Amino acid sequence: MKKVEAIIRPLKLEEVKVALVNAGIIGMTVTEVRGFGRQKGHTEHYRGTEYRVEFLPKVKLEVVVENDQVDLTVEKILAAARTGQIGDGKIFVIPLDQSLRIRTAEDNLASFR
Repeated sequence: MKKVEAIIRPLKLEEVKVALVNAGIIGMTVTEVRGFGRQKGHTEHYRGTEYRVEFLPKVKLEVVVENDQVDLTVEKILAAARTGQIGDGKIFVIPLDQSLRIRTAEDNLASFR
């Protein structure tokens, strides 16, 4: 099992979700986050004063998939989230050792197999 985490533009969330669901990948967690990288923020004006916004709003999408679904998952996220501009985001693939359902204490990894 692997956990695929993607930091993407908020406006691309619906496209990514639809692409994953259409590929048969269900179940995801979405978190609103803020961050910066090469994009380095932008300048805004408020009441005549200019100020710099360094931490930009992003969305963190987390999906747990079988090892054989990782490439498909990454491919779908890349295709749906890419604009070609700086700030499109990043994808991380992380090994998953254990997952437990809180309600029953059942080993969730067994349900994927």
